[in-house]
Amino acid sequence: MGSPLHFQIRIVNNNLKTNKMKENQKSEQGSNNSSSSKRQRDGNKSNPDEKQGLRDLLIDELEHIYWGEKELTKAIPKMIENATSEELIDALTGHLKVTKEHVTRLEKAFSSLNEKAEAMKCASMEGLIKEAEGIMAETKEGTVRDAGIISAGQKVEHYEIATYSSLCSFAKTLGEDSVASLLQETLDEENEANEKLSEIAESMQLEMAV
Repeated sequence: MGSPLHFQIRIVNNNLKTNKMKENQKSEQGSNNSSSSKRQRDGNKSNPDEKQGLRDLLIDELEHIYWGEKELTKAIPKMIENATSEELIDALTGHLKVTKEHVTRLEKAFSSLNEKAEAMKCASMEGLIKEAEGIMAETKEGTVRDAGIISAGQKVEHYEIATYSSLCSFAKTLGEDSVASLLQETLDEENEANEKLSEIAESMQLEMAV
């Protein structure tokens, strides 16, 4: 048998080991909590790469719609020449003037972003314009062609509305409020043009029904 002194030493050693294990567990728990908190803080920080990526996307999309708006200043006069409805001709003539202002407004947006205004060919807009040209070539002058021009025009408006809506969102996210304001102004005008075309279409339908 061991002496009482030996038993006391063993008890003390066991207590020391137990305390040490508890300390290690607390240390590990604290380290895990600290790491978790750090990950949470880092997750709340904006990612510089993502911000730059969104800016690059904004510039690319601006270049595409810039090309599209410039092409529309050439396409709309052809629609005016082929239209017969006075109401439609007036609407297209007014929107041609507004479209030229859209081009200027986009140039201001580029300037606000300290970027050169460059036009990048937009396949979507090119397709819509070609479709409009096809409709005018394949339909007889009069009400049916006018209806086709309205249909093609509204497709263009829907594409522009979707584009400018997204661009406004991008600009706001990036804190480019002046750019967002310019784009919102154009978006409002595109919505107005679409509504006007809808009104003319309804008017034509009523006339045809009489």
